[in-house]
Amino acid sequence: MLDVLSALHALRRPRLLIRAARIGQGDYRRTVHLQRHLGIGPLPCPGAALMQLMEIEAEMNAQRKRRAAGYSAARHVDILIAIMAEARILRATHPGQNDA
Repeated sequence: MLDVLSALHALRRPRLLIRAARIGQGDYRRTVHLQRHLGIGPLPCPGAALMQLMEIEAEMNAQRKRRAAGYSAARHVDILIAIMAEARILRATHPGQNDA
């Protein structure tokens, strides 16, 4: 878990993307968001979900940097919302390990 949170802490993204994701966290619904991004099936635990979401986000960020035609800022923000919310859930379920 610490490795995932350490990797998350090291992420550097444009301020506007992060601000938009923070604003959107209040509307996060785990079942809906994870099924949209990870596909239909049993929901993974927060740590596994976070790892998968970070892989998706890394690809989205690469598309953003390449200025790819298929890049969607809205989808990128939605994935960042899910990452922030899953990290919050993970920290809440492992309270003694918050300081990565």
